[in-house]
Amino acid sequence: MPLQFNEYYNELTGLTVGIKKLLFSEQSQYQLVEVYETDTWGNLLTIDGLVMLSERDEFVYHEMLTHVGLFTHPHPEKVLIIGGGDGGSAREVLRHRSVEVVDMVEIDKTVVDASKRFLPDVGDFSNPKLNVIYEDGIKFVNRVENQYDVIIIDGSDPVGPAAGLFEKEFHELCYGALKENGVLTAQTESPWVKSYHPGIKKVYKVLNELYNESYMYMCSIPLYPTGLWSMMCASKGEGPLSESALNRVEKGITELRALNYYNSDIHKSAFALPEFVKNILA
Repeated sequence: MPLQFNEYYNELTGLTVGIKKLLFSEQSQYQLVEVYETDTWGNLLTIDGLVMLSERDEFVYHEMLTHVGLFTHPHPEKVLIIGGGDGGSAREVLRHRSVEVVDMVEIDKTVVDASKRFLPDVGDFSNPKLNVIYEDGIKFVNRVENQYDVIIIDGSDPVGPAAGLFEKEFHELCYGALKENGVLTAQTESPWVKSYHPGIKKVYKVLNELYNESYMYMCSIPLYPTGLWSMMCASKGEGPLSESALNRVEKGITELRALNYYNSDIHKSAFALPEFVKNILA
């Protein structure tokens, strides 16, 4: 076995992580799920050769994907997570006292099983508020209407089972599944990688058409391609930079306890986009 894990995002340009050993490898019905012990980043979860998370930096992704949307909503009680089989997004959502129910719809049970075994500190699977549903997220939202306060799209790169999560039809279904003041957040890849640009632009365009407020925001995730990652927040009601949303961040941040990346300054500054990123969305 090689002593390095390599993920390439443009020809021979990519990421290299030192590997101590392979802990888990299983070809599920949908994808190849693997967990490695690394020399620097703790255990590393990959799907079809693409990094999903490491134990050391996962908090950035999960805190930013969840708290931005949850504070944008005035009082989130029922939350849907599409994907997120490692459990990190659910863990962060469950920090919010107002949340009563979290439905996590994950297509691949292998991801959940591997995460429980090899990434035990990432998820909060024993929480009674969490319902894990093994199903295609697209089919799931096709059956629900006006049920959720917040929807979080925690999918992998737009290939394989996750490809449909970047399509207009899926986002129209999500819009219908949200209540009156519903909020949606989604991961939308790195703006430095040109092959991601069509997907980024497609998602931004459809969210801008559907919602009252739609924004891209950004964060730094070391083990994701280029280290700079984009996400989007869209709301049927008020936006993430509204005065009331910012007040909720200021008041609620102390209740979340022991965050490692997200804070009130990050919430505001994450929406400041470099000019080259604005040009992708134009």
